[in-house]
Amino acid sequence: MNKTIITVIGKDNVGIIAKICTYLANNHINILDINQTIVQDYFNMMMIVDLEQSAKAFQDCANELSQIGDEIGVTIRCQREEIFNMMHRI
Repeated sequence: MNKTIITVIGKDNVGIIAKICTYLANNHINILDINQTIVQDYFNMMMIVDLEQSAKAFQDCANELSQIGDEIGVTIRCQREEIFNMMHRI
């Protein structure tokens, strides 16, 4: 498996999840786990996805998701699972 952590943060708006999930589905990226909350009009989502079946490289997906975030007014970041885990051990 090629697990990646995707975080999405920003002002809540209609269609955030739909836009991101459509991108993931179109690129054969499987969602393994998803958690989202809205606190006082701020949207926060964390996803664990598997890029194993995607034809695109990690960095391409990260850049394209970041661009989608810019278009819809949120910040989208991608981190490889092993990097995410190492950062949270310190």
